[in-house]
Amino acid sequence: MITLPTPSTPEAIAALSEPEALNWLRGLADAAVNAVHPDSLLPAELPPAPAGRTVVVGAGKAAAAMAAALERAWLAQQPEAPLTGLVVTRYGHGPQGQGPQGEGRRIEVLEASHPMPDGLSEEAARRMLEAVEPLGEDDLVIALISGGGSALMSLPAPGITLADKQALNQALLRCGAPIREINTVRRHLSAIKGGRLATAAHPARVLTWLISDVPGDDPTLIASGPTLPDASSPADALAILERHGIEIPDGVRRHLETADRAPAPGDSDFARDRSRVLARARDALNAARVAAEASGIEVRVLGDDLEGEARDLGRAQARLALSSQSERERPLLLLSGGETSVTVRGEGRGGRNVEYLLGLFEALQGAPGIHALAIDTDGIDGSEDNAGALFAASDRARAECLGLDPDAFLSRNDAYTFFQALDRLIVTGPTRTNVNDFRAILILPRTP
Repeated sequence: MITLPTPSTPEAIAALSEPEALNWLRGLADAAVNAVHPDSLLPAELPPAPAGRTVVVGAGKAAAAMAAALERAWLAQQPEAPLTGLVVTRYGHGPQGQGPQGEGRRIEVLEASHPMPDGLSEEAARRMLEAVEPLGEDDLVIALISGGGSALMSLPAPGITLADKQALNQALLRCGAPIREINTVRRHLSAIKGGRLATAAHPARVLTWLISDVPGDDPTLIASGPTLPDASSPADALAILERHGIEIPDGVRRHLETADRAPAPGDSDFARDRSRVLARARDALNAARVAAEASGIEVRVLGDDLEGEARDLGRAQARLALSSQSERERPLLLLSGGETSVTVRGEGRGGRNVEYLLGLFEALQGAPGIHALAIDTDGIDGSEDNAGALFAASDRARAECLGLDPDAFLSRNDAYTFFQALDRLIVTGPTRTNVNDFRAILILPRTP
């Protein structure tokens, strides 16, 4: 974050140049991501060692960092107690500067594909089931679950192929289905999700720690809830696929029409289990809010669970920003989080954060004094190499000079290329945490 006069004042914020304002927004994003990193979360949660064994399993974009933080704390506090396990994360999201197992002398780190599962996703899921199935009543399972785990730990139910799951996953993502629907389908096509990993581990006690990437922070939706009971049914999953007009393979339809329910709430197997969400979008937004207020600026948090079409949310927040600016003489910051969706109509590049930002950019029409940023807190927006992007008010004129038409880029879902041409992409690399989208709009008063 840039250095402001001390004490910071609204006048100091209002006087920022455009490069300084964008740097200030980048600093807020850094504060948000740092607040939800596993290094600052796990050490205080460490349980005492059980009478038997402790086995760690986990999946998600934060899995490697969670495992490393857990292992460091375990070795510092109870080094003689047995600890083994394995977690799976996305390719490139393993511990930095380490070998295949990273820092883990005891917890192995695997890598697999995201957002489309691959053969290593299937292998990771099989190995986790094998690791917990022999456990007894005196043993403890610690499950480290974060966003992205649904694809990374993918074991098809009997009668369903990995290719079936890949095709349905792709179709659900392309049609703009919300994450709660996508993960409902995933749970009922899986041999490990929807509480089945915990069922395999019982009678061992299962302790689940989660970093939430889903609006509303429902633990059963995070990585499709492999260690938590499931209140939905196979019929619910079938209805979702039919409502979106998705072609359903014969084996998948037979399974959803005949399969038993997943382990349900109230099942006695879960009586000794516990779960806790360690970090969520509101924690990231709160860290940014505190940092901004320390600079003397008013902050409005619009919500930590916003969903809907990304470009439409951008346009709606543009209208809010314009109306807010017309009423103000002091700076204002609008913050929001959640997980939008993108209905793919073109063949362009980009994730939901740059699509949101381009919708915002187009609707603002270059209004002076309004600057914005949007990133995915995991460092990867969609399947590209950027976390997101940002823009300054004057970028509208720059885009016109370069012949860049925002509407044309939106029509082909090509927001990545648009912001790349403006040199406004934000590239952080994997952050090894994930509470989904972080959006910030800085609104400075209009000058006469």
